[in-house]
Amino acid sequence: MKIVIIGAGEIGYDLASVLSQEKHDVTVLDRDPECLNKVTENLDVLTHEGNATSAKDLVDTGVKDADILIAVTSIDEVNMIASMMSKRLGAKKVIARIRSDELSRPNAPLKPTDLGIDVLIHPELSAAYEIVRLIKRASANDLVTLADGKMQMIGLRIGKQSPLVGKTLHEYAQDHPNITFRVVAISRKGLTIIPSGKVSIQALDHIFILAKTETIPKVVKTTGKPDVEINRVMIAGGTPIGAMIARILCQEDKQWNIKLIEPDFDTAQELAKEFKDVLVLNGNPTDPDLLATEGITDTDAFISVTDDEESNIISCLMAKHLEVKKTVALVSKSDYIPLSQTIGLDAAINKKSAASNEIHRHVRGGRVISVTALQGIKAEVIELQAAPKSKATKKPISKLNLPDGCVIGGILSNGTTSIATGESEIQAKDRVIIFCLPEAIDKTTSLFE
Repeated sequence: MKIVIIGAGEIGYDLASVLSQEKHDVTVLDRDPECLNKVTENLDVLTHEGNATSAKDLVDTGVKDADILIAVTSIDEVNMIASMMSKRLGAKKVIARIRSDELSRPNAPLKPTDLGIDVLIHPELSAAYEIVRLIKRASANDLVTLADGKMQMIGLRIGKQSPLVGKTLHEYAQDHPNITFRVVAISRKGLTIIPSGKVSIQALDHIFILAKTETIPKVVKTTGKPDVEINRVMIAGGTPIGAMIARILCQEDKQWNIKLIEPDFDTAQELAKEFKDVLVLNGNPTDPDLLATEGITDTDAFISVTDDEESNIISCLMAKHLEVKKTVALVSKSDYIPLSQTIGLDAAINKKSAASNEIHRHVRGGRVISVTALQGIKAEVIELQAAPKSKATKKPISKLNLPDGCVIGGILSNGTTSIATGESEIQAKDRVIIFCLPEAIDKTTSLFE
């Protein structure tokens, strides 16, 4: 496919990298020559220096013949104008990243389609929902919901005292015959392993386990981690993400005890007017005295989502030092994610990777239902549907000749979920959950087409 990406920032660069590896014809448009030089030096894609709101520059970039146009600059207005002009110039499908929720509100005067946008990506909202899922499952470092919520993939750090240390995955499964689950990936000292049953679990491994949603608490217990309940939440930062987290929690039936700390007085006042069930405090969320005064030692979860990622990490480390059960930090640099867990944080969220995942799903299209890049690990979770008469439907999984770096984890067939084994057979229209290293994705997905 011919794909035009507007914006050579982190999201644009990441998408260009992955899509060029998948042999798409990619062109990147940006007005910053330094950003374009980085793209040119490292990626096999075309670049064009120009203004995304200029019809001439869009035409010169080739949007007339684009199968997909992706607008991911850091400015909403630029993305909106570029989307509208590109659609009128002939781009077949337009995907735009819009930070504001003005277009997604139920009573919005303008719809995305009025601006030529086929798919609207809201990274802040995606990140907020991911954080809420993580605090609900206190023991998890990562949590991905799959198969319409019927299955979940949970990421857990294995402690030195865990009963799993030294056991092979085969022994792990044998020890728990009444629980159906599958270890689908392991992150070990920066390396990503798609494991076989002979692989042994080591202390400090970050393991990813797939199971039915109702089975996840039992799986967590097998690792020696207590799955504690979270009730008292402290949010550092009244940013759009911080406000969205509070909004999501307040809309639930459960009565949460929520405190929100915002350093800007005017912003704190506005938030206090909106949230009647949230205690909004005006202060510095990295101030130890303020945190102690407001009872951080009695808090179950501390979430730091300010615009300063270093402050987010530092305040979460302070909270962890004070024995808060769950800490989540918002970071913008993806390189910080594996480091954050090494230094003691429970979870780190990158809103740009959430946007990239959503965009990638729409780019892949076809029978791909969802694509999720796992944080701090070089593997992707792909949920796709098997086409009638595809190669994947003709024999048991053990005889499918899957490429190295790939494992089929689960199957959703006629509303029923199951963990895949070598004897499992995939039927036409089944939804299949696959874990893949990037180099194995194309060969694997082709089996299902």
